[in-house]
Amino acid sequence: MVGYIDDHRDRYGVEPICAVLPIAPSTYYEHKARERDPDRRSNRWIRDEALKVEIRRVWEENLCVYGVRKVWKQLKREGFRIARCTVDRLMQVLEIQGAVRGRKFKTTIPDELAERRQDRVNRKFTVSRPNALWVADLTYVATWRGVVYVAFVVDAFARRIVGWRVSSSLRSDIALDALEQALYDRDLDEHESLIHHSDRGVQYVSIRYTERLAEAGIEPSVGSVGDSYDNALAETIIGLFKTEVIRQRGPWRNIEAVEFAVLEWVEGFNHRRLLESIGDVPPAEKEAEYYRQLEESAMVA
Repeated sequence: MVGYIDDHRDRYGVEPICAVLPIAPSTYYEHKARERDPDRRSNRWIRDEALKVEIRRVWEENLCVYGVRKVWKQLKREGFRIARCTVDRLMQVLEIQGAVRGRKFKTTIPDELAERRQDRVNRKFTVSRPNALWVADLTYVATWRGVVYVAFVVDAFARRIVGWRVSSSLRSDIALDALEQALYDRDLDEHESLIHHSDRGVQYVSIRYTERLAEAGIEPSVGSVGDSYDNALAETIIGLFKTEVIRQRGPWRNIEAVEFAVLEWVEGFNHRRLLESIGDVPPAEKEAEYYRQLEESAMVA
């Protein structure tokens, strides 16, 4: 508000503007006096100014999508002693806010002729180790040169994105390419079972995709047709992607711009983004902690 008054005071005057805005003229003048004279600045004012720099830094480092809670959690992780209400207040002063999720769109087309596969998940997306359950889904992005599609494979343990692919065509290969990246990225233990869960989109029940799952020793699982809750985890990740990247940074010129944005977002999501569902830590940190505890248990044994 102070900045707004500065921009318009010569035309309208301070008092008339303050009569409309929720700020008293005395508050405005005191703020300007403190800017000119450091000796008039209170300890709270000085601390607020320092915290505003850190709050904006955290917000910008996370693609300008973090809201109050996430910024507060990240600052606490970095060692700052700050109340959530303080973050809320200063973000309002800075006029910044987190991304707000919008409506969802369905992109996979059910294959009614495909053999009915068993639902091995039954909406239970909590597992005790990495590589126990992968979930897969895809979405679309409108660009100036047409629609492009983005497929993701997510490990349910820490919500880590283990495979992704961008394509200009909605065909089986986009899902298969994302699966291949996941298989390359993860060191699968042949003695531990892995379930791959998806909806009944034709990309995921195709013969080539099914054969690749069998070749890798992965058990397929398919949710009910038309029931978004049966693949809720994958749809949640896609919802975050659409909110934090596509709607936040569009419009999009072409597939190359989308592909670079996905690459950047996935790296940040896996290594820096705090997820409430796993204890407000990044996915990579959650997995690293699991393997650290596993090594310590082995040493004790």
